[in-house]
This record gives sequence, C-alpha cells and structure tokens, in this order.
Amino acid sequence: MTPFTAELIGTMLLILLGNGVVANVVLKDTKGNNSGWIVITTAWALAVFVGVTVAGPASGAHLNPAVTLGLAVAGKFSWDLVPTYIAAQMLGGMLGAFLVWLFNKDHFAITEDEGAKLACFSTGPAIRNTFSNLISEIIGTFVLVFVIFHFSDPSISLNADPTAKVGLGSVGALPVTLLVWAIGLSLGGTTGYAINPARDLAPRIMHAILPVKGSSDWEYAWIPVAGPILGAVVAAVLFGIIH
Repeated sequence: MTPFTAELIGTMLLILLGNGVVANVVLKDTKGNNSGWIVITTAWALAVFVGVTVAGPASGAHLNPAVTLGLAVAGKFSWDLVPTYIAAQMLGGMLGAFLVWLFNKDHFAITEDEGAKLACFSTGPAIRNTFSNLISEIIGTFVLVFVIFHFSDPSISLNADPTAKVGLGSVGALPVTLLVWAIGLSLGGTTGYAINPARDLAPRIMHAILPVKGSSDWEYAWIPVAGPILGAVVAAVLFGIIH
C-alpha cells in the first residue's frame, strides 16, 4: 500500500469500528443497546488497534490530522507530506461514517432521538461550555501525542532518518491501544474525547449529507478540530524542550 491508501483504509476501519460501537450502544433495538461507556471506550481502543495494524507498515499509522501535525511540528515528519496524509484521513473518516450508517440503516430509521443519531457520527459535550470543552480536547490530545512521542525513539528525526515511519504504530498497535483506552476511560466523559479532527469533522460532514434527521451541530464542530490541533502542537513543543 501507499501511505495515502494506508491512511485512508486505516482511518476508515477506525471510524467504522469506533462509531460502529456507538451506534450499537445508542441506536434503538440493537443487540448492544444501552451496554454503556465501558463497551464504547473498549471498542474504540480496539478500533485503533485494527487501524494501526493495517496502516502501520506503510504510513506509520497517523490516522489523525493532529498526530500528523504534531509530528511535523516536532521535526519527525515532512511538512510536504502533511496535506496528503490529512486528505487521506478525512476521506477515510467519511467513508467509515458512511459504512456505519449503511450497516445500521434500519436502526437509524427507527431511532427517534436525533442526538443519539448524531452521536453515531461525531462527538458532543456533556455540559456545553466552550472554554471547558476546548480545554478537554486540548488536554486529551496532548496526552495522546505526547505519549506517542515517547513510544517513538526520541533520536528519530528527519535529519537522522527521513524514511522512518513514525506515528501511532511506532512500536506496534498494542501500546497505543492501551493509551487510547486510558484516555477514553479517564478523560472522555466531558466531550466524548474526539482527540482527532478526522474522527469528528469527517463523520459530521457525512451526517449532514446522509438522510439522517437532526442538526449536525456545526456551532460546536470547531472545538473537536481546534482542540486536538492545539493539544498536538503543545505536546510537540514540550517534547522538543525536554529532549
């Protein structure tokens, strides 16, 4: 696979399985209806495992524009490749969201709660407070990216090895799976821990396109984009200072 294809397919699988578990928990009359937060956070972590396993060898498995930007800011990834990676991640996120809708189409049709249906695509705050919600996304993504840097060999840089595949899969899929699980369990309760613009914005676009009733909540949509980007930049800067 090319890096573009790897990022597209990896992100598609991430969203299919990640948003798929949300649909299984919140949509009416599914076998997993009301099975709870532990089920959601566990399956999201395993969705990361699947995406990283597939994409890692070819692209390093970023699967997240915030990770891509953070690695570029830290000098571990070429800025020339950033647009290609982000485009692939966004397309993969949209495709994964479409597949979630297609897979659960009958259950979307009988679910009356428009908020539950939106949750199968994108995140939303438990308590709507712009500053608090933004801080939640910044901190959650900071933890994600800062720890990912420590999964990688700190000596790896573009100068040392321009071909190094850095990303979520730097040391295999299991460590980042446990990291995302920990973030979801500990930091996910306030905003649903988007920590990934492609995980939130791409499916939100599909929610607006597909015949799913209800608002796509564009007023909130900038927070799960800006927060992760800011968190990743802070992580990259701090990593550069201490190493």
